[in-house]
Amino acid sequence: MKFLIIQTAFIGDVILATPLVEKLHRFYPGAEIDFLLRKGNEKLLAGHPHIRKILIWDKKKQKYGNLLRLLRQMRREGYDQIINCQRFAASGLLTIFGGAKSTTGFDKNPFSFAFGRQVPHRYGSADHFIHEVDRNLSLIEHLTDASPENPRLYPSTIERENIRDLVLQKPYICIAPTSVWFTKQLPAHKWVELIRLQPATVAVFLLGGPDDRDACQDIIKMSDTRNVQNLAGQLSFLESAALMQDASMNYVNDSAPLHIASSVNAPVTAFFCSTIPAFGFTPLSDRSRIIETPEALICRPCGLHGYKACPQGHFACAESIEIPKAFYKETV
Repeated sequence: MKFLIIQTAFIGDVILATPLVEKLHRFYPGAEIDFLLRKGNEKLLAGHPHIRKILIWDKKKQKYGNLLRLLRQMRREGYDQIINCQRFAASGLLTIFGGAKSTTGFDKNPFSFAFGRQVPHRYGSADHFIHEVDRNLSLIEHLTDASPENPRLYPSTIERENIRDLVLQKPYICIAPTSVWFTKQLPAHKWVELIRLQPATVAVFLLGGPDDRDACQDIIKMSDTRNVQNLAGQLSFLESAALMQDASMNYVNDSAPLHIASSVNAPVTAFFCSTIPAFGFTPLSDRSRIIETPEALICRPCGLHGYKACPQGHFACAESIEIPKAFYKETV
């Protein structure tokens, strides 16, 4: 059996699709499982023990030329099953023209009418919670069963060795203070408040990509403490995962670092500002919790993915979050 999983969205989306790899491997241990993702995310799955090949779509340069190249590559592979985790047109084209014997995707994809199997895509509510992982796993329920599966990343021995000196600074916490969307991220002064609550014996590592380095540095300046280190842009995805795994606590937004923590079962405290847990992107670690505003705001949630600025101008969903309640005293 030869499978291809398609998820060409962002970092967190790729991580939340890895349960399909785990479960397919469990049910079909001799199968070949490939994964198609966008260029820039391939290092997430580097060295993955259950993935045979990673197919990469460069969306930024010659997007549609690269789409045709991918289609030719997919048809040469001769997949038995293509499983599409996305609801966008381009992924639908890859699914229906990829030459697979069988295709599965969500019914909200504009090309789902041509899929062999269409699976309902539903968001939950506070009373009926549906996690994104469960939505993704519904795509292969006909091939496996209805049992749960968690996301999983695999930091290598080399990546663990690369962060060895940082891990030796125990106890430590990790903070990932930024997000692509402004309304998903806790304001800088709130992170400063959290840092100032930490005992002087606890090291604080700020995580993020190269574009987050300045924002992290501003937080360090405002916190006026000596035990904070800016690691934004210095670690790979898997090095960050390894560091988070051994932290006393990881503090994150409703963003990719939340899912990185889940992928290595790291302890995590997740702040939800403009988005809500009912959307289905909550942490899955054994030791996790969610911090959100205690106020019943009629404007929350204002959208599924967040905005570049608060539509109401007050950002009360973040400003009203009580930071002392987020501090895990027992971990330090």
